[in-house]
Amino acid sequence: MTRNNNLHRFPRAKLMSGPTPLERLDNLSAELDIDLWLKRDDLTGLSFGGNKTRQLEFYLGDACQQGADTILITGAVQSNFVRSAASAAAKLGMQSVLQLEERVPEMGAEYYSSGNVLLAQILGAEHMSYPEGEDEAGADAALHARADELKTEGHKPYVIHLGLGHPPLGALGYVVAGQELYQQMPDFDAVVVPSGSGATHGGLLTGLALEDCAASVFGICVRRDREKQQTRMKIVLQKLADLLNIDAGLLQEKIEVFDDALPPGYGKVNEVTRSALKKMARTEGVFLDPVYSAKTFAGLLSLVEGGKIKPGDRVVLLHTGGLPALFGYQNELMNSPT
Repeated sequence: MTRNNNLHRFPRAKLMSGPTPLERLDNLSAELDIDLWLKRDDLTGLSFGGNKTRQLEFYLGDACQQGADTILITGAVQSNFVRSAASAAAKLGMQSVLQLEERVPEMGAEYYSSGNVLLAQILGAEHMSYPEGEDEAGADAALHARADELKTEGHKPYVIHLGLGHPPLGALGYVVAGQELYQQMPDFDAVVVPSGSGATHGGLLTGLALEDCAASVFGICVRRDREKQQTRMKIVLQKLADLLNIDAGLLQEKIEVFDDALPPGYGKVNEVTRSALKKMARTEGVFLDPVYSAKTFAGLLSLVEGGKIKPGDRVVLLHTGGLPALFGYQNELMNSPT
């Protein structure tokens, strides 16, 4: 594929502080016998950073173009996306409505009051609750019902959807990120990313493909099993290709997803995730979050162990941020034996 210049057609709000650093992890490189680099998207610059800032540049750009004054979005209770959306809305002079889903059962009181929940309250966001965690259409419908109420009050609401029936504008942020990464280091063998909604995974895969980068993009499942995520990624890539007027088939052939680190499910801390989180902290002094980046690193370790990543390979691990969630998971992390 050749580099695509269609991105300029999409309105974009300025939220990023600039390209994020790409840092070599010397200690882990020596331990794992690979050339390991960390793409620091935890340092995107808006309210504790994280990958969602890149996505919000395009959603909020569209919202601003439409004259919106209120942003509505759904996420898990400790969602980094909703916290980032509330921050972006505040920066742009908008209000925010955050709908929190019950995706992670049997969590302690701190899960509902610390971390991203606390930050969103400080930001002055309105909160809603949705009782299910796997009903994207229902969650979107609930947001539209609230948006209709806001319209009667004279507001101009903008809904950021969960469901796959809508254009994945946020994925454009990771098309940009793929091109940014390629410019920083054009010669690498693989990049390892979390694969949840598919926006980060699909956008990065597309951005690298547009640069004719041959590196593998390994998606680590953080919400669904491998089969379900494979199906979702095909849909995301088709819709992203439609936005950019490119061929989806070549992108879909590049999908690679792995679910070794997923059990027992989204937002649940298993032993391999806990171990990976502590290994990164104790080896490189870098914190990962328990929901996305720690599972992604655990997936990378599994790929090394299984031979999918080979000795000497140059590998980029995408750090998607989400660090406030650490405080919502303090019991799960402090009560472990190591």
